[in-house]
Amino acid sequence: MAIHLTKESKILVQGMTGGEGMKHTRRMLAAGTNVVGGVNPRKAGRTVDFHDRPVPVFGSVAEGMDATGADVTVVFVPPAFTKAAVTEAADAGIGLAVVITEGVPVHDSVAFLDRARKRGTRVIGPNCPGLISPGQSGAGIIPAGITKPGRIGLVSKSGTLTYQLMYELRDIGFSTCVGIGGDPVVGTTHIDCLAAFQEDPDTDLIVLIGEIGGDAEERAAAYIRDHVTKPVVGYIAGFTAPEGRTMGHAGAIVSGSSGTARAKQQALEAAGVRVGRTPTETARHVLAVLESGA
Repeated sequence: MAIHLTKESKILVQGMTGGEGMKHTRRMLAAGTNVVGGVNPRKAGRTVDFHDRPVPVFGSVAEGMDATGADVTVVFVPPAFTKAAVTEAADAGIGLAVVITEGVPVHDSVAFLDRARKRGTRVIGPNCPGLISPGQSGAGIIPAGITKPGRIGLVSKSGTLTYQLMYELRDIGFSTCVGIGGDPVVGTTHIDCLAAFQEDPDTDLIVLIGEIGGDAEERAAAYIRDHVTKPVVGYIAGFTAPEGRTMGHAGAIVSGSSGTARAKQQALEAAGVRVGRTPTETARHVLAVLESGA
């Protein structure tokens, strides 16, 4: 089993015929992902061959869903067109929209996320690497070859740290890895993934990666304390960040003691989470928890 994405998922790619869309569609197909179509109104009716795998291009998400039964879309369109793309997908009734695009204006994100919630579409992102259920399916840009199927669930704000922890724990493997994105407003939160992993019978342990800025990790800590019975190991990026400087993602803004790595570490540890100060130390904590059976 996995969360949000399985081998049964049928994926459309909005922007498939662009440079990034072509590159990552090729990678998704090579990893065994069931990409059933692309979406580009100007190229509707064409077919794109990926290593002898023909993928049709549809004029709209609704048309692609009707023709293929697609239930997931991956969005590779420029920031100026992302609001329209996600709104179209939500209005078509698709179950999951994975928004890879970075640089999306916050007011656009607020608008399309509100529309998606009202239509029952889960959004992951924007400004995220997507998600992968190793050995089953991947939607986005997460490399498929750096880990294997297993029983760890991973939720992360950072794409790079998602890849690093996947590699550090490659001998154990993952049920699903979700990069939720680091923008101030995102569609799927740490808490959403914690709840899903808690209910997933094939996830035994959860790794949570956060970063400085905001209070998402503190809210996740409160949720873990009250609702999560599975062991959770955490890592917060930014322990060495200089005071008073905005670092990395648009959401990584620290004001005074609020949003610091130390404050987040304290909140998580108070909820029973082991927190590493480096990715390697975090991986060691995971191994120790699994070995102890705690």
